[in-house]
Order: sequence, then C-alpha cells, then structure tokens
Amino acid sequence: MAGNTHMHITNEDTEDASETDLAKHDEDDYVEIKEQMYQDKLASLKRQLLQLQEGGTLQEYQKRMKKLDQQYRERLRNADLFLQLETEQVERNYIKEKKAAVKEFDDKKVELKENLIAELEEKKKMIENEKLTMELTGDSMEVKPIMTRKLRRRPNDPVPIPDKRRKPAPAQLNYLLTDEQIMEDLRTLNKLKSPKRPASPSSPEHLPTTPLEAPTQRYEARIEEGKLYYDKRWYHKSQAIYLESKENTKISCVISSVGTNEIWVRKTSDSTKMRIYLGQLQRGAFVIRRRSAA
Repeated sequence: MAGNTHMHITNEDTEDASETDLAKHDEDDYVEIKEQMYQDKLASLKRQLLQLQEGGTLQEYQKRMKKLDQQYRERLRNADLFLQLETEQVERNYIKEKKAAVKEFDDKKVELKENLIAELEEKKKMIENEKLTMELTGDSMEVKPIMTRKLRRRPNDPVPIPDKRRKPAPAQLNYLLTDEQIMEDLRTLNKLKSPKRPASPSSPEHLPTTPLEAPTQRYEARIEEGKLYYDKRWYHKSQAIYLESKENTKISCVISSVGTNEIWVRKTSDSTKMRIYLGQLQRGAFVIRRRSAA
C-alpha cells in the first residue's frame, strides 16, 4: 500500500516537470521566431534603403516620382496656356489703342486744317472789304508824302528843329456786321456823296430816302466756359441750330467753335463757315433757334 502511494507521487512529479519543460521550450521558440521576424524586417528595410541610395530603383520611390512628374508637366502646360492668353489680350489692347491714337490724330489734323482755312478765309474777306471800302469812298490807307518848298536859310536864322512826334498808327478795323450789311451801308454812303442837282429845302427830294428804322430788340448773350448763353438757353459746340437774320433768311447751321467774343457756325448746305459776334446777337442782327441734329 505504501509502495503504491510512493509510485503515484513519483508519476505526478514527472508529469509536472514535463509540462514545465514544454512551456519553457515553447517560450524559447516564440522568442526565436520573434527575433527572426525582426531580423527579416530589418534586412528588408536595409535592402530598400540600399535600392534608394544606389540608383533610385525602389518601387515606392519610382511611383511617387512619377506622380510628381505628372504634376510638374500639368503645371507647365497651364502656365504656357495662361502666358499665351495674356499675350493675345495684350496684343489686342495694343492694336485697339493704336487705332484710337491714329483716329484721334487724324481728327485733330482735320480740325486744325479747317480752323486755319476758316481764319485765312476770314482775313481774305476783311482785306477784300477794306479794298472795296477804299474804292467806294475814295479813301486810301497809304500815307502820301507832303511836297514842301525848301527855301534857303539865311545866315542869321536858327536851325529848324525836326518834329520828333510819332505819327499815329492806323486804327484796326473790326467789322461787327455781315458782308451784306456792310455793302448796303457803303452803297448808301456812296449815293449820299455823289453830286446831285440843287433842290430847295422844302422839296421832297431833300429829305433822306431811307426810312427810320424801328428800335431793335435786345437779347441777352454771353460766353462762359466755352458755352454760349443766348435768350435764356445754353448752346455748345457741335449743336445744330437755325440762324435767322434781319432779311428773314433762315439758315441751317452747326456751331463749329465758341471763342471769347464770337462763335463760328458751319452751314449744312455748303459747309462754309461764318463768324457771329456777341454784339450782333445782342442787337438782334442774328437770331439763333435750336433744331434737332440730323
């Protein structure tokens, strides 16, 4: 009985020792496997690092480089398209501004030529009117030398002192009337100066033939800041108007320019220009009416 008990104890101890050895052996195998996995992972990382350093043959590196290269090429293409678009826009703006500059130059050149022609025509008319005035009135603008007889100076007479006073310069003629009114006045003066047969004071022929004119109506006319204020209305350059005179003539015109004391108008019929003074507008020699532009 005692022997059996001892044998039972011995068998149990042997089984416990075997389980302990087995657990220890399993633990050693796990550590060895874990160490082997660590070494394999480390070796794989070293191989990848070697591939990256030697020639960039790493697959992950090549994939990312390909993606960067695609992004680089896309940005280059967008930049080229944007540059082309901006260049075309600048070229169009340049052509547009160049055409506008050429047009402005041509317009200014035509305007300058028209103004010079108008001034020359006005000076020509003034000279012709002066010549006609001298022919009708018999006056002359030339100063004729006065013929004087020079006597011999006696020995005891004092030496004559020359007169150093300056001769007055001829006055400048500034016509405020139209050519037709000037011609009518000159013809009237010429008729009055022509010799007539004597007549008695009581004779009807002694009375002037021209009737008395009624007092003309006064209009308010002035020029401010390049605009004409006439008869409670403002008129500016390039405005279409009707120009009426005392002879009841009605002319369609366009205001070409506004000066300091006069305006220039251009007839729509033959494009001739006329100068109208403020005095003529104030006296009612000319009347301005508005009209719609053609």
